[in-house]
Amino acid sequence: MSQWRIGDVTVTKIVEQEVNGGSRRLLPPATPDWLRPHLAEQDACLRLSIHSFVVQTATTRIIVDTCLGNDKQKRPVPYWNRRQGPFLAALAAAGCPAETIDTVVNTHLHIDHVGWNTMLRQGQWVPTFPRAHYLISGAEYEYWHDHAIRDDTRQMLADSVTPVVEAGVVDLVEADHRICDEVRLVATPGHTPGHLSVHIASRGEEALITGDFMHHPCQVAHPDFELTSDSDPALGTRTRWEMFDRLADRPVLVLISHFAGATAGYVVRDGGGYRFAV
Repeated sequence: MSQWRIGDVTVTKIVEQEVNGGSRRLLPPATPDWLRPHLAEQDACLRLSIHSFVVQTATTRIIVDTCLGNDKQKRPVPYWNRRQGPFLAALAAAGCPAETIDTVVNTHLHIDHVGWNTMLRQGQWVPTFPRAHYLISGAEYEYWHDHAIRDDTRQMLADSVTPVVEAGVVDLVEADHRICDEVRLVATPGHTPGHLSVHIASRGEEALITGDFMHHPCQVAHPDFELTSDSDPALGTRTRWEMFDRLADRPVLVLISHFAGATAGYVVRDGGGYRFAV
């Protein structure tokens, strides 16, 4: 568990899984020789983490993204199926049990960001966070509702999205939605059509939870490194350039949804480009 303070706001990282993933499958331009030894293992696999961020303000407790979940099936990665992991216990150990969460933010509707939206109880998928409202971009929901052509995507909607919609706890929001005085949403499309990031501001300090507009530190140095899972790779590249230009050389703590290890740092200019400084 890692934790950061942004003014009066606390952000806590809850890790579900850290893995080494094949660079050619996810980020083909990220060649092993370029990445070793700091950003990849010796076997040339990228280090990636699947985690949530819990944002605690004076008035509300927010969880940003809900990882893979337990008991889910028809996932595209074999070890993502029928998981029995201790994520909820880790939340409770961090002082944030599921019943204390007020708001769930899904930055986008990919399998590794919505899994703990629901849990299996007596054969039914029910909301994991019983008192929370779930915030999903209206554009994101509409896109996947109309374009779920793969079996794994249809299954993800059926077990992790539709049940919370039918429970009446989902708010479809605009990209600039404000959750509370300190926390608002930011449009960062490209990885998916309605992709969101989360901006935090308190007492003159700022942070940005990125979601998946970038996956790995190499994309800060190389914003043109496209992901194979981007719905619009060209737009994703433009978003990275635009966001890095906004963030560079400003004291905005950047919290990345798949960076293993340190996870947080700052975007700084480096010649005509950028680098990630921890």
